[in-house]
Amino acid sequence: MTALDAVVYGADELVAGPTADGSGLETYEDGAVAIVDGTVAAVGPTAEVTAEYPPENASHTVDASGQAVVPGFVDPHTHALFAGDRADEFAAKLRGKSYQDILAEGGGILRTVRAVRDADEETLLSNLLAHLDTMLAHGTTTVEVKSGYGLDTETELRMLRVIDSADDIHPVDVVPTFMGAHAVPEGWDTDDYTASVVDEQIPAVESQGIAEFCDVFCEEGVFSVAQSRRVLEAGIAAGLTPKVHAEELAHIGGTQLAADVGAASADHLLHATSEDIDALVEADVTPVLLPGTAFGLGATYADAAAFRDRGAPVAVATDFNPNCHSHSMGFALSLACVEMGLTPAEALVAGTKHAALALDRTDGLGTLREGAPGDAVVLAAPSHVHIPYQYGTNVVDTVLKDGSVVSTPTHESYHREIQP
Repeated sequence: MTALDAVVYGADELVAGPTADGSGLETYEDGAVAIVDGTVAAVGPTAEVTAEYPPENASHTVDASGQAVVPGFVDPHTHALFAGDRADEFAAKLRGKSYQDILAEGGGILRTVRAVRDADEETLLSNLLAHLDTMLAHGTTTVEVKSGYGLDTETELRMLRVIDSADDIHPVDVVPTFMGAHAVPEGWDTDDYTASVVDEQIPAVESQGIAEFCDVFCEEGVFSVAQSRRVLEAGIAAGLTPKVHAEELAHIGGTQLAADVGAASADHLLHATSEDIDALVEADVTPVLLPGTAFGLGATYADAAAFRDRGAPVAVATDFNPNCHSHSMGFALSLACVEMGLTPAEALVAGTKHAALALDRTDGLGTLREGAPGDAVVLAAPSHVHIPYQYGTNVVDTVLKDGSVVSTPTHESYHREIQP
Protein backbone atom coordinates (compact mmCIF):
# COMPACT_ATOMS: atom_id res chain seq x y z
CA MET A 1 0.00 0.00 0.00
CA THR A 2 1.46 3.34 -1.03
CA ALA A 3 1.57 6.26 1.35
CA LEU A 4 1.68 9.94 0.42
CA ASP A 5 4.44 11.01 2.78
CA ALA A 6 4.77 14.67 1.92
CA VAL A 7 3.78 17.47 -0.39
CA VAL A 8 5.87 20.63 -0.47
CA TYR A 9 4.13 23.27 -2.57
CA GLY A 10 4.06 26.92 -3.56
CA ALA A 11 7.84 27.36 -3.64
CA ASP A 12 9.10 30.54 -5.25
CA GLU A 13 11.86 28.37 -6.70
CA LEU A 14 12.09 24.59 -6.68
CA VAL A 15 15.40 23.11 -7.88
CA ALA A 16 14.99 19.59 -9.26
CA GLY A 17 18.68 19.21 -10.16
CA PRO A 18 21.12 20.10 -12.92
CA THR A 19 19.88 20.42 -16.46
CA ALA A 20 20.56 17.50 -18.79
CA ASP A 21 23.50 19.26 -20.44
CA GLY A 22 24.90 20.42 -17.08
CA SER A 23 24.75 24.09 -18.09
CA GLY A 24 22.36 25.18 -15.34
CA LEU A 25 19.57 24.13 -13.04
CA GLU A 26 16.16 22.65 -13.76
CA THR A 27 13.88 24.91 -11.72
CA TYR A 28 10.18 25.59 -11.29
CA GLU A 29 8.48 28.80 -10.20
CA ASP A 30 5.56 28.15 -7.86
CA GLY A 31 6.95 24.63 -7.69
CA ALA A 32 5.95 21.54 -5.76
CA VAL A 33 7.26 18.06 -4.99
CA ALA A 34 5.27 15.01 -3.85
CA ILE A 35 6.97 12.16 -2.01
CA VAL A 36 5.41 8.68 -1.89
CA ASP A 37 6.89 5.81 0.13
CA GLY A 38 10.08 7.80 0.66
CA THR A 39 10.62 8.51 -3.03
CA VAL A 40 9.89 11.53 -5.22
CA ALA A 41 6.69 10.75 -7.14
CA ALA A 42 6.17 14.08 -8.91
CA VAL A 43 7.87 17.44 -9.26
CA GLY A 44 6.73 20.47 -11.22
CA PRO A 45 4.31 23.41 -11.05
CA THR A 46 2.21 23.43 -7.89
CA ALA A 47 -1.12 23.26 -9.75
CA GLU A 48 -0.09 20.10 -11.58
CA VAL A 49 1.50 18.28 -8.64
CA THR A 50 -1.24 19.07 -6.12
CA ALA A 51 -3.99 18.08 -8.55
CA GLU A 52 -2.60 14.54 -8.52
CA TYR A 53 -1.30 14.58 -4.94
CA PRO A 54 -3.57 16.76 -2.75
CA PRO A 55 -1.66 18.15 0.23
CA GLU A 56 -4.53 17.29 2.58
CA ASN A 57 -3.86 13.59 1.90
CA ALA A 58 -0.18 13.79 2.92
CA SER A 59 1.35 12.94 6.28
CA HIS A 60 3.54 16.05 6.01
CA THR A 61 2.71 19.27 4.19
CA VAL A 62 4.93 22.31 3.77
CA ASP A 63 3.68 25.58 2.32
CA ALA A 64 6.91 26.95 0.83
CA SER A 65 5.50 30.28 -0.33
CA GLY A 66 8.28 32.85 -0.47
CA GLN A 67 10.88 30.10 -0.11
CA ALA A 68 13.17 27.97 -2.25
CA VAL A 69 13.33 24.17 -2.18
CA VAL A 70 16.52 22.28 -3.07
CA PRO A 71 17.69 18.67 -2.79
CA GLY A 72 19.15 17.62 0.55
CA PHE A 73 22.89 18.22 0.76
CA VAL A 74 25.23 15.25 0.39
CA ASP A 75 28.50 15.65 2.31
CA PRO A 76 30.89 13.09 0.75
CA HIS A 77 33.98 13.61 2.92
CA THR A 78 34.05 13.98 6.72
CA HIS A 79 35.92 12.72 9.76
CA ALA A 80 32.93 13.48 11.99
CA LEU A 81 33.58 10.73 14.56
CA PHE A 82 36.18 11.90 17.06
CA ALA A 83 36.82 12.81 20.68
CA GLY A 84 38.79 15.54 22.38
CA ASP A 85 39.40 19.19 21.49
CA ARG A 86 42.09 20.79 19.33
CA ALA A 87 41.09 24.44 19.44
CA ASP A 88 44.55 25.36 20.74
CA GLU A 89 46.04 24.04 17.50
CA PHE A 90 43.96 26.57 15.58
CA ALA A 91 45.65 29.29 17.63
CA ALA A 92 49.05 27.67 17.03
CA LYS A 93 48.51 27.75 13.28
CA LEU A 94 47.72 31.45 13.51
CA ARG A 95 51.11 31.88 15.20
CA GLY A 96 52.79 30.30 12.18
CA LYS A 97 53.00 26.59 12.96
CA SER A 98 52.29 24.32 10.02
CA TYR A 99 50.11 21.21 9.94
CA GLN A 100 53.31 19.12 9.71
CA ASP A 101 54.89 20.96 12.67
CA ILE A 102 51.91 20.19 14.88
CA LEU A 103 51.85 16.55 13.77
CA ALA A 104 55.60 16.17 14.47
CA GLU A 105 55.02 17.41 18.04
CA GLY A 106 52.43 14.68 18.67
CA GLY A 107 49.43 16.85 17.89
CA GLY A 108 47.04 16.76 14.98
CA ILE A 109 45.66 13.36 14.03
CA LEU A 110 47.78 11.56 16.63
CA ARG A 111 46.32 13.68 19.43
CA THR A 112 42.81 12.78 18.32
CA VAL A 113 43.83 9.12 18.10
CA ARG A 114 44.78 9.15 21.78
CA ALA A 115 41.45 10.75 22.71
CA VAL A 116 39.43 8.27 20.63
CA ARG A 117 41.26 5.27 22.05
CA ASP A 118 40.46 6.52 25.56
CA ALA A 119 36.77 7.16 24.82
CA ASP A 120 34.12 4.49 25.31
CA GLU A 121 31.63 3.55 22.62
CA GLU A 122 28.77 5.44 24.28
CA THR A 123 30.77 8.67 24.34
CA LEU A 124 31.80 8.31 20.72
CA LEU A 125 28.21 7.67 19.64
CA SER A 126 26.94 10.66 21.61
CA ASN A 127 29.58 12.87 19.99
CA LEU A 128 28.68 11.71 16.50
CA LEU A 129 24.94 12.07 17.01
CA ALA A 130 25.41 15.64 18.21
CA HIS A 131 27.42 16.45 15.08
CA LEU A 132 24.77 14.83 12.89
CA ASP A 133 22.11 16.98 14.59
CA THR A 134 24.00 20.11 13.55
CA MET A 135 24.62 18.85 10.02
CA LEU A 136 20.94 18.00 9.62
CA ALA A 137 19.91 21.46 10.81
CA HIS A 138 22.18 22.85 8.07
CA GLY A 139 20.50 20.73 5.40
CA THR A 140 22.74 17.66 5.13
CA THR A 141 20.71 14.49 4.62
CA THR A 142 23.51 12.09 3.60
CA VAL A 143 27.04 12.15 4.99
CA GLU A 144 30.14 10.03 4.64
CA VAL A 145 32.00 9.39 7.91
CA LYS A 146 35.46 7.86 8.08
CA SER A 147 37.20 5.84 10.76
CA GLY A 148 40.92 6.57 11.03
CA TYR A 149 41.34 7.89 14.56
CA GLY A 150 42.00 4.42 15.94
CA LEU A 151 45.02 3.23 13.95
CA ASP A 152 44.71 -0.22 15.47
CA THR A 153 42.33 -3.03 14.66
CA GLU A 154 40.27 -2.85 17.85
CA THR A 155 39.61 0.90 17.73
CA GLU A 156 39.03 1.04 13.99
CA LEU A 157 36.35 -1.66 14.32
CA ARG A 158 34.85 0.20 17.27
CA MET A 159 34.65 3.39 15.23
CA LEU A 160 32.91 1.56 12.39
CA ARG A 161 30.41 0.06 14.84
CA VAL A 162 29.61 3.54 16.14
CA ILE A 163 29.18 4.87 12.60
CA ASP A 164 26.81 1.98 11.87
CA SER A 165 24.85 2.62 15.08
CA ALA A 166 24.50 6.30 14.21
CA ASP A 167 23.14 5.37 10.81
CA ASP A 168 20.51 3.19 12.49
CA ILE A 169 19.51 5.87 15.01
CA HIS A 170 19.73 9.16 13.16
CA PRO A 171 17.62 10.30 10.18
CA VAL A 172 20.74 11.35 8.27
CA ASP A 173 22.06 8.53 6.07
CA VAL A 174 25.60 7.80 7.28
CA VAL A 175 27.98 6.16 4.79
CA PRO A 176 30.87 4.30 6.48
CA THR A 177 34.46 4.48 5.24
CA PHE A 178 37.43 2.57 6.69
CA MET A 179 40.57 4.71 6.92
CA GLY A 180 43.12 2.82 8.97
CA ALA A 181 45.77 4.41 6.75
CA HIS A 182 45.06 7.92 8.04
CA ALA A 183 48.39 8.41 9.82
CA VAL A 184 51.27 6.35 11.17
CA PRO A 185 50.79 5.71 14.90
CA GLU A 186 53.48 6.63 17.37
CA GLY A 187 56.27 4.06 17.62
CA TRP A 188 55.60 2.49 14.22
CA ASP A 189 57.67 2.32 11.03
CA THR A 190 55.51 3.31 8.04
CA ASP A 191 56.15 0.09 6.09
CA ASP A 192 55.38 -2.02 9.15
CA TYR A 193 52.18 -0.11 9.84
CA THR A 194 51.12 -0.39 6.19
CA ALA A 195 51.58 -4.14 6.49
CA SER A 196 49.41 -4.17 9.62
CA VAL A 197 46.62 -2.29 7.80
CA VAL A 198 46.80 -4.75 4.90
CA ASP A 199 47.28 -7.99 6.84
CA GLU A 200 45.29 -7.35 10.04
CA GLN A 201 42.91 -4.40 9.84
CA ILE A 202 41.40 -4.92 6.38
CA PRO A 203 40.60 -8.63 6.92
CA ALA A 204 38.92 -7.70 10.22
CA VAL A 205 36.97 -4.90 8.53
CA GLU A 206 35.86 -7.29 5.80
CA SER A 207 34.69 -9.80 8.40
CA GLN A 208 32.79 -7.06 10.29
CA GLY A 209 30.93 -6.12 7.12
CA ILE A 210 30.16 -2.45 7.86
CA ALA A 211 32.56 -0.33 5.79
CA GLU A 212 31.69 0.48 2.18
CA PHE A 213 34.83 2.38 1.20
CA CYS A 214 38.56 2.25 1.97
CA ASP A 215 40.45 5.55 2.05
CA VAL A 216 44.14 6.39 2.44
CA PHE A 217 46.09 9.59 3.17
CA CYS A 218 48.49 9.50 0.21
CA GLU A 219 50.73 12.38 1.20
CA GLU A 220 54.34 13.41 1.62
CA GLY A 221 55.53 12.23 5.03
CA VAL A 222 52.51 9.96 5.53
CA PHE A 223 51.82 7.14 3.02
CA SER A 224 53.70 6.97 -0.28
CA VAL A 225 52.01 6.10 -3.54
CA ALA A 226 53.37 2.54 -3.33
CA GLN A 227 52.17 2.09 0.27
CA SER A 228 48.79 3.64 -0.57
CA ARG A 229 48.40 1.30 -3.53
CA ARG A 230 48.99 -1.70 -1.27
CA VAL A 231 46.25 -0.55 1.08
CA LEU A 232 43.74 0.23 -1.65
CA GLU A 233 44.34 -2.99 -3.57
CA ALA A 234 43.90 -4.99 -0.35
CA GLY A 235 40.68 -3.06 0.24
CA ILE A 236 39.44 -3.84 -3.27
CA ALA A 237 40.12 -7.53 -2.70
CA ALA A 238 38.04 -7.26 0.49
CA GLY A 239 35.12 -5.67 -1.36
CA LEU A 240 35.85 -2.06 -0.32
CA THR A 241 35.62 0.69 -2.95
CA PRO A 242 38.73 2.89 -2.94
CA LYS A 243 38.94 6.59 -2.14
CA VAL A 244 42.11 8.68 -1.96
CA HIS A 245 43.23 11.78 -0.04
CA ALA A 246 45.42 13.17 -2.84
CA GLU A 247 47.68 16.16 -3.50
CA GLU A 248 46.62 18.10 -0.40
CA LEU A 249 49.95 19.35 0.95
CA ALA A 250 52.22 18.40 -1.95
CA HIS A 251 52.04 16.69 -5.34
CA ILE A 252 53.24 13.08 -5.07
CA GLY A 253 50.98 11.18 -7.47
CA GLY A 254 47.90 10.31 -5.44
CA THR A 255 45.53 11.53 -8.15
CA GLN A 256 47.01 9.20 -10.75
CA LEU A 257 46.79 6.39 -8.20
CA ALA A 258 43.07 7.13 -7.75
CA ALA A 259 42.62 6.87 -11.51
CA ASP A 260 44.66 3.67 -11.71
CA VAL A 261 42.58 1.84 -9.08
CA GLY A 262 39.23 3.21 -10.26
CA ALA A 263 38.50 5.08 -7.05
CA ALA A 264 35.06 6.51 -6.38
CA SER A 265 36.72 9.84 -5.65
CA ALA A 266 39.98 11.68 -5.26
CA ASP A 267 39.75 14.32 -2.54
CA HIS A 268 41.52 17.61 -1.68
CA LEU A 269 43.51 18.05 -4.95
CA LEU A 270 45.02 21.43 -4.08
CA HIS A 271 48.17 20.54 -6.05
CA ALA A 272 46.59 18.52 -8.86
CA THR A 273 47.95 19.17 -12.37
CA SER A 274 46.11 19.34 -15.69
CA GLU A 275 47.39 15.82 -16.44
CA ASP A 276 45.92 14.65 -13.12
CA ILE A 277 42.54 16.14 -14.00
CA ASP A 278 42.54 14.45 -17.41
CA ALA A 279 43.34 11.12 -15.73
CA LEU A 280 40.39 11.49 -13.33
CA VAL A 281 38.01 12.35 -16.15
CA GLU A 282 39.17 9.40 -18.25
CA ALA A 283 38.84 7.00 -15.29
CA ASP A 284 35.44 8.43 -14.22
CA VAL A 285 36.73 9.38 -10.76
CA THR A 286 34.83 12.19 -9.01
CA PRO A 287 37.02 15.05 -7.74
CA VAL A 288 35.97 16.18 -4.24
CA LEU A 289 37.16 19.66 -3.31
CA LEU A 290 37.31 20.74 0.33
CA PRO A 291 37.47 24.53 0.54
CA GLY A 292 36.96 24.58 4.31
CA THR A 293 40.30 22.82 4.76
CA ALA A 294 42.13 25.43 2.70
CA PHE A 295 40.30 28.15 4.64
CA GLY A 296 41.35 26.67 7.99
CA LEU A 297 44.95 26.13 6.91
CA GLY A 298 45.27 29.48 5.15
CA ALA A 299 46.27 27.50 2.05
CA THR A 300 45.74 28.03 -1.65
CA TYR A 301 42.39 26.68 -2.84
CA ALA A 302 41.95 23.92 -5.38
CA ASP A 303 41.34 25.14 -8.94
CA ALA A 304 37.69 24.20 -9.37
CA ALA A 305 37.47 25.91 -12.75
CA ALA A 306 40.20 23.67 -14.16
CA PHE A 307 38.20 20.57 -13.20
CA ARG A 308 34.92 22.05 -14.43
CA ASP A 309 36.38 23.14 -17.77
CA ARG A 310 37.59 19.60 -18.47
CA GLY A 311 34.14 18.19 -17.80
CA ALA A 312 34.84 16.68 -14.38
CA PRO A 313 31.79 16.47 -12.06
CA VAL A 314 33.19 18.69 -9.32
CA ALA A 315 31.93 17.77 -5.84
CA VAL A 316 32.29 19.82 -2.66
CA ALA A 317 32.41 18.55 0.94
CA THR A 318 32.97 20.04 4.39
CA ASP A 319 35.87 17.79 5.50
CA PHE A 320 34.41 18.29 8.99
CA ASN A 321 37.05 17.15 11.51
CA PRO A 322 38.94 18.56 14.53
CA ASN A 323 41.22 20.46 12.14
CA CYS A 324 38.37 21.82 9.98
CA HIS A 325 35.53 22.41 12.42
CA SER A 326 32.62 23.32 10.15
CA HIS A 327 29.46 21.23 9.89
CA SER A 328 27.92 23.49 7.25
CA MET A 329 27.67 22.55 3.60
CA GLY A 330 26.32 26.05 3.06
CA PHE A 331 29.61 27.55 4.21
CA ALA A 332 31.54 25.11 2.02
CA LEU A 333 29.46 26.21 -0.97
CA SER A 334 30.10 29.87 -0.13
CA LEU A 335 33.85 29.24 -0.20
CA ALA A 336 33.47 27.26 -3.42
CA CYS A 337 31.91 30.34 -5.01
CA VAL A 338 34.08 33.08 -3.53
CA GLU A 339 37.44 31.32 -3.45
CA MET A 340 37.17 28.65 -6.16
CA GLY A 341 35.13 30.45 -8.80
CA LEU A 342 32.01 28.29 -8.99
CA THR A 343 28.67 29.90 -9.66
CA PRO A 344 25.92 29.41 -7.05
CA ALA A 345 24.24 26.92 -9.39
CA GLU A 346 27.48 24.97 -9.92
CA ALA A 347 28.16 24.98 -6.18
CA LEU A 348 24.69 23.62 -5.42
CA VAL A 349 25.17 20.75 -7.89
CA ALA A 350 28.63 20.12 -6.39
CA GLY A 351 27.04 19.72 -2.95
CA THR A 352 24.17 17.52 -4.12
CA LYS A 353 24.21 15.49 -7.37
CA HIS A 354 27.99 15.43 -7.86
CA ALA A 355 28.59 14.76 -4.17
CA ALA A 356 26.33 11.72 -4.50
CA LEU A 357 28.50 10.49 -7.38
CA ALA A 358 31.51 10.63 -5.05
CA LEU A 359 29.67 8.05 -2.92
CA ASP A 360 28.73 5.90 -5.93
CA ARG A 361 25.06 6.81 -5.45
CA THR A 362 23.26 6.66 -8.79
CA ASP A 363 19.65 6.37 -7.59
CA GLY A 364 18.93 10.07 -8.11
CA LEU A 365 20.33 11.10 -4.73
CA GLY A 366 21.11 14.81 -4.78
CA THR A 367 18.16 15.62 -7.05
CA LEU A 368 14.40 16.01 -6.64
CA ARG A 369 13.50 14.19 -9.83
CA GLU A 370 10.94 11.41 -10.03
CA GLY A 371 12.33 8.22 -8.49
CA ALA A 372 14.95 9.99 -6.34
CA PRO A 373 15.07 9.69 -2.56
CA GLY A 374 12.64 12.12 -0.93
CA ASP A 375 15.31 14.32 0.65
CA ALA A 376 14.52 18.03 0.40
CA VAL A 377 15.57 21.28 2.03
CA VAL A 378 13.24 24.27 2.33
CA LEU A 379 15.17 27.51 2.65
CA ALA A 380 14.23 30.62 4.61
CA ALA A 381 14.98 32.49 1.39
CA PRO A 382 13.46 32.73 -2.11
CA SER A 383 16.38 31.39 -4.17
CA HIS A 384 19.21 28.84 -4.02
CA VAL A 385 21.62 31.76 -4.47
CA HIS A 386 21.02 32.64 -0.81
CA ILE A 387 22.87 29.49 0.28
CA PRO A 388 26.32 30.90 -0.62
CA TYR A 389 25.17 34.53 -0.40
CA GLN A 390 24.26 34.37 3.30
CA TYR A 391 27.60 32.86 4.27
CA GLY A 392 27.34 33.73 7.94
CA THR A 393 23.78 32.49 8.36
CA ASN A 394 22.11 29.10 8.21
CA VAL A 395 19.34 29.69 5.64
CA VAL A 396 17.84 26.21 6.08
CA ASP A 397 14.29 26.29 7.42
CA THR A 398 12.87 22.76 7.11
CA VAL A 399 14.49 19.44 6.15
CA LEU A 400 12.69 16.37 4.84
CA LYS A 401 14.32 12.94 4.79
CA ASP A 402 12.60 10.16 2.84
CA GLY A 403 9.46 12.29 2.90
CA SER A 404 9.37 12.93 6.64
CA VAL A 405 9.98 16.32 8.24
CA VAL A 406 13.07 15.70 10.37
CA SER A 407 14.32 19.20 11.12
CA THR A 408 12.64 22.55 11.64
CA PRO A 409 13.87 25.71 13.38
CA THR A 410 12.61 24.25 16.70
CA HIS A 411 13.86 20.69 16.07
CA GLU A 412 17.26 21.02 17.73
CA SER A 413 17.97 17.39 18.67
CA TYR A 414 15.78 15.22 16.51
CA HIS A 415 17.69 12.00 17.05
CA ARG A 416 16.92 11.97 20.78
CA GLU A 417 13.22 11.68 19.94
CA ILE A 418 13.70 8.60 17.80
CA GLN A 419 16.16 6.55 19.82
CA PRO A 420 14.69 3.18 20.73
